[in-house]
Amino acid sequence: MMEQIHIGTCIPGQMMFDLLPSMAKEGFERFEIGFHMEYYGVDLDKLADFTKDTLAESGQRITAFGYYCNPLANREHFDNLKKAIDYAPKFGTSIVSTFAGALPGESVDKAMPKFKEVFTELGNYAADRGVRIAFESCPMGGIWQNETCNISHSPVAWDMMFSEVPLDNLGIEFEPAHALKQLIDPLPLLKQYISKVFNVHGKDTTVDWDGIRHRGFISGVDFVPDRFPGFGDTNWRDVFYILHRNGYTGDISIEGFHDNCYNKEWEMVGQLHALNYLKWCRGGDFTANPWEK
Repeated sequence: MMEQIHIGTCIPGQMMFDLLPSMAKEGFERFEIGFHMEYYGVDLDKLADFTKDTLAESGQRITAFGYYCNPLANREHFDNLKKAIDYAPKFGTSIVSTFAGALPGESVDKAMPKFKEVFTELGNYAADRGVRIAFESCPMGGIWQNETCNISHSPVAWDMMFSEVPLDNLGIEFEPAHALKQLIDPLPLLKQYISKVFNVHGKDTTVDWDGIRHRGFISGVDFVPDRFPGFGDTNWRDVFYILHRNGYTGDISIEGFHDNCYNKEWEMVGQLHALNYLKWCRGGDFTANPWEK
């Protein structure tokens, strides 16, 4: 039986107390919490209670608990990622989103033994608690030969990672923009790795092919700017089709605060456009067949 794919938005963890009540009134069906490299002094127990109370009457819930860090090179990040695994169920989710880490300045190949060591331990730790780990696919400014904090941006790296640590609860937080920025067609990529897709980020890009043809990729100009879904190049109707046809039961979380046009005072215009566009792409809201009542 096909399940509805819910549309949510990502909220930075340190902004949850301020943003969640108002965002919950805007029609988003799900919310993803995201912390970057630290918890910014946030009391996670208080945040869990606040989140539960805020969403109690609405039927909305938390899609994923994100802690994006470098557990391969930073012991504090490793410990905090374990903390995220412990806290995710308190927020009502079984998904922790994160980076795969890297050895800064080294290649993906050099990082693989450390990845195996770290995520064999973390993957088993998460499995014991009923938690799945979804690797974000943002390069974070790194390239294969010279990484920064996340090796999981390439499908070649994914193959290596899942071969080194073949745990069923390790997967991908898929985002079309990160594929398109590498000139990878996101739709065949999604089809190929659908069994490993635990969560989907709603972010897109517009590829300036003329700019690339005339100046190339290393000219210092961004020819692949971030866009909200509905403003970029991805056909999200096809994304939904692939997800539905392959039994995906997760959500799509709009990743705001990135669009190079709809930002600042236009942020909510972009967010709500993406929300309404994605709801349209999925076919609208579920309506039961009247002849089956």
